[in-house]
Amino acid sequence: MNSAIVIAIVAVVLAAVVFLFVTSARRDRNSAMGIREAKRKDRSSVAVERLEKSEGRVSGRDLERSAHAEARGDAAGAELVPVTKAAPPASRAPMDEEVLAVTRRQFFNRGIVAMFVAGISAFGAASIGFLWPTLSGGFGSKIRAGKTEDILGEIRDKREPFYVPEGRFYLSPYPKEALPKAEGVYVGGVLEGMQGGFVALYQKCVHLGCRVPWCTASQWFECPCHGSKYNRVGEKTGGPAPRGLDRFAVAIEGGQVVVDTGAVIQGPPIGTNTTGQQPEGPHCA
Repeated sequence: MNSAIVIAIVAVVLAAVVFLFVTSARRDRNSAMGIREAKRKDRSSVAVERLEKSEGRVSGRDLERSAHAEARGDAAGAELVPVTKAAPPASRAPMDEEVLAVTRRQFFNRGIVAMFVAGISAFGAASIGFLWPTLSGGFGSKIRAGKTEDILGEIRDKREPFYVPEGRFYLSPYPKEALPKAEGVYVGGVLEGMQGGFVALYQKCVHLGCRVPWCTASQWFECPCHGSKYNRVGEKTGGPAPRGLDRFAVAIEGGQVVVDTGAVIQGPPIGTNTTGQQPEGPHCA
């Protein structure tokens, strides 16, 4: 709804700018071609005809009246009207170069309108790009992280969670024996992922947003900024963080781990520890 309103406002503003630009260009063109001067000449045609009569020249109206009188046989009106040879049309003076060229005022007006149009267009494009939904790939969409056996094998070999940079999340294994406790805390796609053996943890610390790295020594997530600590499944174990790591819904589709990064799900409250995991070595932070 909000995106439709923004797009409508941008469209109305662009239409108004185009209307102003067309109107300004038409006014400048009319001024350059001397339309006003032509209208003044048309209004003075009556005065010219009167002047011709006063100088003894015969107008077209007099010739027409004489021809009608002759056709009726009216002797009084049949008197031939002397015809004078029409003077050749006067050659048109060349247009002043200053009139044909763009004046300083016209240049500034058009420049201002052009910059205004460019600014509004850029704003509209940025607004549409910001509000346009992410159709495929990258953060904000559903990401196929890989096959379950491949991910679990890499986690065992490296002794660290599987990191997916395009989704900004860690995939950590969730033990089956901890599911009874998890069912009392987690719901929806997060619980379904745990039942499938995985939990997807957002990389940002919930304290002040630093990226939380994995500490191989303690086998915990430990934030280097302010010392917040989380166990293997992202439940808070220490530091100033107000809750556990935020997470994403996980689904297993055809042996593939699919993570929906379109919605960030708030982490569990302080005191949640469904796995009971303790640090396995010295802390990194």
